[in-house]
Amino acid sequence: MSEITYVRGDATVPSAKGVKVIAHVCNDIGGWGKGFVLAVSRRWPEPEAAYRAWHRDRAANDFGLGAVQLVQVERYVWVANMIGQRGTRTGSKGVPVRYEAIDTALGRLADRATELNASVHMPRIGCGLAGGKWSRVEPLITERLVRRGIPVTVYDHGD
Repeated sequence: MSEITYVRGDATVPSAKGVKVIAHVCNDIGGWGKGFVLAVSRRWPEPEAAYRAWHRDRAANDFGLGAVQLVQVERYVWVANMIGQRGTRTGSKGVPVRYEAIDTALGRLADRATELNASVHMPRIGCGLAGGKWSRVEPLITERLVRRGIPVTVYDHGD
């Protein structure tokens, strides 16, 4: 079984051949404005526009914790908007990250990545503003993606 590959660099510029899916975690309240999404929006307008429309029309679609929206941004590049955090602030109910939702979303992502024969590229999802712990997210990625033979690269920002 392969492992997750860790590299220094920018997850919006994946260094791999073939079809690539850039996966990241979004909140369930329609907010797009801090963290990794800013790097995504600097490169492509489509993921933010698609996410906002998905949230706006949520009464008629699957928008919610655990859902995944794939947005094609280049011929061989897709962005996966995964709903894995409840709200945006740490409060009485703890941090925004929802591990169960990330787990569900990763399972859905795995199905799509398999269909596309794609590799998956991501920052340390759920661990920035969402307040999650990588020690809890990493096993979900291993279980849902790596075990199914999907190559996963995790990007840590270089200085």
